[in-house]
Amino acid sequence: MSQLALPLKLQDHAVFESFLPTGNETLVAFLEGLVEQEKGPGAWIWGAAATGKTHLLQAVCERAGDRAQFVPLDALKDAGPDILTGLENRQIVCLDNLDSVAGDPAWELSLFALANQLTDVDGVLVCAARSSPRESGILLADLASRLARLTTFHLKALDQGARIAALTLRARHRGLELPEDTAGYLLNRSRRDMASLYSLLDRLDGAALKAKRRLTIPFVRDVLEGNVTDRV
Repeated sequence: MSQLALPLKLQDHAVFESFLPTGNETLVAFLEGLVEQEKGPGAWIWGAAATGKTHLLQAVCERAGDRAQFVPLDALKDAGPDILTGLENRQIVCLDNLDSVAGDPAWELSLFALANQLTDVDGVLVCAARSSPRESGILLADLASRLARLTTFHLKALDQGARIAALTLRARHRGLELPEDTAGYLLNRSRRDMASLYSLLDRLDGAALKAKRRLTIPFVRDVLEGNVTDRV
């Protein structure tokens, strides 16, 4: 995938295959269709923090390769809206955390210009934010109208059973075996948002590799209590 001037690295795990679609099957199918067809109305994905919005945007870009560009607006806000220049040359542009620049006149004008340019070349815009388009805080009426044309999806959070399934799926994608009882143990002894759970899984992966141990409850307990390090 082509990069902007600033370093924007996709997460290795952020692919469709490692995303549990439970409750969000229609959204995932829609995004996969956008990549395959290279055209469409685009999408606005909204939901609470750490529910998988960034994962899905990066999965789109991973699947599309050089045809797509991932743009984390919260990380690029201080760089200024000129960072968007040239993005109309991508078939698919994925704007993450769009609400982080909402209300900024310069950013809104540049986003409106980009949206128009993509429309002119049959490009696709995919946005993610914590709120729906109407509640995003966009002040520029023309931009708000343009974004309202995107197909809107509310990304639903996973319940406990689905969180366990998502953890085991992520572990399997990394070549790890995470027993269901161990996954349940993790959920009961850590923050329950998926971003924190995946970060903890990364830590356990390193510790298991160093100790050459399986992810059993006793081993995980030792890691959480600081008796085993994750430094390889």
